[in-house]
Amino acid sequence: QVQLVESGGGSVQAGGSLRLSCVASGRSFGSDTMGWFRQTPGKARDFVAAVSRYSHSKSYADSVKGRFTIDRKSNTIYLQMNSLKPDDTAVYYCNTHPPDSTYWGQGTQVTVSS
Repeated sequence: QVQLVESGGGSVQAGGSLRLSCVASGRSFGSDTMGWFRQTPGKARDFVAAVSRYSHSKSYADSVKGRFTIDRKSNTIYLQMNSLKPDDTAVYYCNTHPPDSTYWGQGTQVTVSS
């Protein structure tokens, strides 16, 4: 059974940092491009960042470029978030990229106050 379990969220003030983790289990994800996505109430889930197998390439949404860094090690995907803004408030999820609808986990809440 595939599981993607996100953690590391929390409440921070604007300008602060958080590091999210996603542990993947149930099958090997070593060959997959993996991504982080986020969602706020009433809106669609948006792409945040992606990392290819072996971390050969990384991509970011324009809104997070220069502030967020995605990385992976073994079966864990990380998202280092610096210079956080209130607009970054959302539930953050990891998944393959493009996402598999059957893999969504519970996500981790990030709240940034001004």
